[in-house]
Amino acid sequence: MDGLVPRPVRVDPAPGVCELDDLVVPVVVDPAAGLPAEGYRIRIAPSGVHAVAADEAGKQHAEQTLRQLAGPETFRAANIHSGRWVLPCGEIVDHPRFAWRGCLLDVARHFQPKAAVLRFIDLLAAHKLNVLHLHLTDDQGWRIEVPEYPRLTEVGGWREGSWVGRPPDGTEEHDGRPHGGYYTTGDLREIVAYARERAVTVVPEVDIPGHSQAAIAAYPELGNTGAALPVRTAWGISEHVLNAEESTVAFYRRVFEHLVDIFDGPVIAVGGDEVPTVEWREHAAARAAELGLSSPDDLHGWWIAQIAGHVAGLGRRPLAWDEAVDAGPLPPDTIVASWRGEHGGIAAAQAGHDVVMCPEQHVYLDHRQSDRPDEPIPVGYLVPLRKVYQYEPIPDGMPETVRERVLGAQAQVWTEHLDNPRRVDYAAFPRLAAFAEVVWSPPEREYDEFERRLVRHHLPRLDALGVEYRPLEGPRPWQTRPGVPGRPR
Repeated sequence: MDGLVPRPVRVDPAPGVCELDDLVVPVVVDPAAGLPAEGYRIRIAPSGVHAVAADEAGKQHAEQTLRQLAGPETFRAANIHSGRWVLPCGEIVDHPRFAWRGCLLDVARHFQPKAAVLRFIDLLAAHKLNVLHLHLTDDQGWRIEVPEYPRLTEVGGWREGSWVGRPPDGTEEHDGRPHGGYYTTGDLREIVAYARERAVTVVPEVDIPGHSQAAIAAYPELGNTGAALPVRTAWGISEHVLNAEESTVAFYRRVFEHLVDIFDGPVIAVGGDEVPTVEWREHAAARAAELGLSSPDDLHGWWIAQIAGHVAGLGRRPLAWDEAVDAGPLPPDTIVASWRGEHGGIAAAQAGHDVVMCPEQHVYLDHRQSDRPDEPIPVGYLVPLRKVYQYEPIPDGMPETVRERVLGAQAQVWTEHLDNPRRVDYAAFPRLAAFAEVVWSPPEREYDEFERRLVRHHLPRLDALGVEYRPLEGPRPWQTRPGVPGRPR
C-alpha cells in the first residue's frame, strides 16, 4: 500500500483487493472512535471498505486517502475511468503530527484571480494541508474590498507596473504594464466557505504598520508626510509606514472589524514585519513622546499592540511575524510566525506564545530550486526539494519545556516573481508535497524513499490535476529563465 502523500502513521497491508462499482465510500464521523483530532481509520477487505474519522476534517483526509489509493485518474476534474475501482486490502490508521499545516499565498504583490485561489485550496486539501494564509495587502497592492474605504481598492488595488526580475539580474525600471485586482466581500466569503468545505481554514493578513504604501497611496493622511504616493512598483521594503495618529488607528480598527466579519476562522494576521522607522524619527518624535514612548522606534511595538489587542478584543487570535516579539509585549494569545529563522520562534515560545515555524532558509517556496543558470528568477536561498523534505519544525535548540508551543509549520509562496498561476505551480510543486509530509508525518523520514514514491505515485496525480510543477531533473523548456534556453535532458 505504497505511495501515500502525506505518509500515513501506520499501514498494515493484507492480501487481496477490493473491487468497487463506485468510489464514493461513506466515512463515519465518530468522536468516540479513539482517534486523535483529524484522524481516521480505513479498513479495506475483499468484502468492502469501512472508514471512520474522529471529526469532519478526518473525514476529508480519509476521502483524500481513498482517492490516492484508487490511482491518479481520481484527481481529474471529470470521471474518465472505465470498469470497477480496485483498492488494495489492508488497514490504514492516520492522523497529523501538527495541528497547523499551512501555506501562505501572497496575492498582494501579484493578484491571483479568485478561480486560482479556489484551485490552490483544492491543492492544499489534496495534500492534507489545513491552513491558507492569504497575504492580502502590501506596498504593491491592496486586495480586499472595504466598502467604508473604497479608495483602498480603487487606488490601492492598482499599480503602474512591476519591476522586471530582480537586481542585479533584472532592472529597477518597471515594465509599464498596469497590474492589479481585488476580491469583493462576496468573493472572500466564497473563498472562506469553499475552504471550510475542504477542511482548510483561511487566515487573512492585513500588514501593519509597514508594507502599507498601497493604503497610503489611497489615503495620504494615513502616512507621515501627507505627500501623494504611488502604489509601489518596486520590490523590497518601503520606508513609507503608517503614522501613529489616533485617526489612523481607528481607520485600521474598522478594517480589521471588516476582516473579522468575513473570515470565520480563529486567527487574523496583523503583519508587523520589516518596519523601517526613518519617517517616525523625522515626523513622529512628538507623538511618540505624547504616548510615553522612549523613542519613535517604539511606535513599531505600539502599533502592533493597538491592532493585535483590538483583534483579541473581537474574539480572534492575532498572528504576527517574529519581529513583533522584539518590538514589545504582545497580547497573551498572539501566535508568532517565525520567518527570519528559528530563533524568533524559540524566543516567542519561551515568552509564552504559540508558534508557527516558517523560516525563510527552509520553506520559502519562491526561492530558487537549483543553481542551474536556466532556473527562472534565481531568488534568495537555495531551497531544493531535498532541503524542504529534511526540514524539522521542532528546532534542536528549543527547550523541551516549550516544544508543545509549536503549533506546526507553514510554507510561504511570495509572488514578487510569480505573476500568474502557472508560475505559482512551478514554485510550489513538488516542494509543497514534500512539506505536506513534513508537517503530517512522524519526524523519522528518509528522502530517497520519499522521492521514489513521489515519482512513481504522486507526480502522476499532479499531472492529472493539471499542476505545472517543476520536474525533478530541471525546468521544462517553457519554464526556464527568460533568455536562457532549456538544457537538453
